[in-house]
Amino acid sequence: MNTETKRPLTLRDVSEASGVSEMTVSRVLRNRGDVSDATRTRVLAAAKELGYVPNKIAGALASSRVNLVAVIIPSLSNMVFPEVLTGINQVLEDTELQPVVGVTDYLPEKEEKVLYEMLSWRPSGVIIAGLEHTDAARAMLDSAGIPVVEIMDADGKPVDAMVGISHRRAGREMAQAILKAGYQHIGFMGTKMPLDHRARKRFEGFTEVLGKHGIEIEDREFYSGGSALAKGREMTQTMLERSPELDFLYYSNDMIGAGGLLYLLEQGIDIPGQIGLAGFNNVELLQGLPRKLATMDACRLEIGRKAAEIISARLDDPESEIETRVTLTPKISFGETLKRRW
Repeated sequence: MNTETKRPLTLRDVSEASGVSEMTVSRVLRNRGDVSDATRTRVLAAAKELGYVPNKIAGALASSRVNLVAVIIPSLSNMVFPEVLTGINQVLEDTELQPVVGVTDYLPEKEEKVLYEMLSWRPSGVIIAGLEHTDAARAMLDSAGIPVVEIMDADGKPVDAMVGISHRRAGREMAQAILKAGYQHIGFMGTKMPLDHRARKRFEGFTEVLGKHGIEIEDREFYSGGSALAKGREMTQTMLERSPELDFLYYSNDMIGAGGLLYLLEQGIDIPGQIGLAGFNNVELLQGLPRKLATMDACRLEIGRKAAEIISARLDDPESEIETRVTLTPKISFGETLKRRW
């Protein structure tokens, strides 16, 4: 494990990289003083490439920190993330550290902005969802000089530490269970995945296993925005009217899966005999559905706890031998919508 603590970047680093004085760098970054456009462009480019973030703590030393942990997540409306925040808070409430949350809406440029603002307050650590970031965001994380834990995903290389599950493995295991149950005509419904990297990886793992058995996704439908339950109903109706031969529907999350389940029950369709269903996340709120949806637990609470434990331990003792690449193992819950033929 690499326990080397990097020093925070300073004005001098930007000065040396851009070839201008520290005073000029300061003027540019504070947007004050008479500085030529060419110099301003050069300084801002150097700062962005280095990952430099100015210190907003007035009068404080550049090395000072506040007892805040920046927690950056894609969404508050997605029911996945409150449970992650609960896990983080459970650990940090016994320390002097306080989590502060920023939301990115799955937008890389917004993540970059949120990260920039949060780092400018010199937090003691960062917990950030996902392993995919812009070059500028990655540079900021790499140069922050504080513990950084990327969460929710284990399919990739972290900047510092990571806690998550393998979404490709999750997709592969669900595909294997569906095939083992004898389903062959499969439709997929999910979010527009270019920006939801974890849903994309599950889909890649899912289709990889299907392909090895000579089966392809026969129909697919994607959505963005709006009520997930309503969208699940709407997409399920649209897909089955278009492809009535389907015998299994795989949803990228439980909420749209629940909407599909309610639609099928209203139509009097035999579940799981005529059509099987599965989602992802094992959302506790959905335990009261008329039929228990097959799903897979994403280990959300444990991810939050483990991430906070890494931050806390690293701050207590930077040289401590603590595992910084944690891959948790989700398990399939077959519920009442996925046949078990073994």
